[in-house]
This record gives sequence, structure tokens and C-alpha cells, in this order.
Amino acid sequence: MQVNLDGYLIDVVFVRKKNKNIYFRFKEDGKLYATCPRLLKEEEVFNLIENNKKKILKMYLSVTKMKENNLFFNYLGKKYTILYDETVKACRFDGDIVLTKNEKMLHQFYLQEVKRVFTEEVKRLLPYFKNIPDFQLKFRSMKTRWGVNNRGNNTITLNTELLKKDIDLLDYVIIHELCHFYEGNHSYRFWEQVSKYYPDYKRARKRLREE
Repeated sequence: MQVNLDGYLIDVVFVRKKNKNIYFRFKEDGKLYATCPRLLKEEEVFNLIENNKKKILKMYLSVTKMKENNLFFNYLGKKYTILYDETVKACRFDGDIVLTKNEKMLHQFYLQEVKRVFTEEVKRLLPYFKNIPDFQLKFRSMKTRWGVNNRGNNTITLNTELLKKDIDLLDYVIIHELCHFYEGNHSYRFWEQVSKYYPDYKRARKRLREE
């Protein structure tokens, strides 16, 4: 059976058990599994799905995105189809395909590219700034921030997820963090500094939130 949630047709699979409660979860096949009491009417389950439509749709979109990420390699704003080949000695791009031996090799390649691309962009942008102290550049995955400038130990940390974005968005984050050497907070003067190097910063911020 199917349910229509804001235009998304989702297959619903009923799992009947002796439990008293109802649980919803998605599996990798994209189907909604409803674990419910054996004698509960399907109509009641569908009513519960409708009443919790926003939460269930959010779960569905999250699973869909995760499934898509397993098929594609996002790199500097472009999507490459992942092709696994046991004979591959090193990851490489071939048109719109990225060739790799396995996921481990692909992950190592991703981290290598993070270090290479991010370091090159920082070196390219740094000469436009004056009186910037020597600082250490670090990279790590972050859930809530694209970059961090720790002026206490002169360290800039960039989110590894930025490698998936267009390079101009990476440049914006680098410029943003470099400007924090001039202004530690997000005051009017800080954004004045940012606008000198990246005039369209408001659009960049919006894209980072939405993409």
C-alpha cells in the first residue's frame, strides 16, 4: 500500500507484532515500515501517518539523501557517479565518473583532496590580506559550522564537507575566517571587512544554508 505525503508516493509495509505501540522507520529500500499491534486497523495507522506527516516526510528525505550519497561522489559542486573496480590502483575521475577500488580508497581520496584544495585556496587568497598572523590550518567534519577561527591559538579549521560545495563557497568561508583576525565577532565592522573581499557574501551564506 502507498501513502501520498506532499506529492511523495511512499510504500507502507505493515509489520504486525504483539506490541502495544506503533513505530515508524525507513529502510534502505525507501519503504516506510509500520510496526503495529496485530489487530490494529490499517486506517488507524494511515491516520497516524497523516497526523505526523512532517516528521515522517523529514525521515523519508533524510533516507533518500543518504541513499543518493551512496551512489554519487560530490566534489566541488558536481556529482560524479561512483564506479567500483577491483583493478583500480588509485582513485581518479573519468568524465562524470569517479573510479575507485572500494569505499575506503574513496574516503582516503576525499581527505587528500580536502587538504590539497583547501590549502591551495588559502594560499591563493592570503596575499590579499594584510597583517594576518601566522596560523595553522586544520580540517575536520563539523555538524553546525563551516569554519572556525580560534584566535587564542591562531588556528583556522575548515569543515571537510566544503569539498562538496562550489569552490566560490569554499572561498567565502576562507575569507570569512580570515576576516575574524580583524574582528572577533560578527559585528557591522566584521561584515564590512568580509564585503571588501567577497561583496556577494549574503548570497553565499544563503546558498550554504539551503544547498
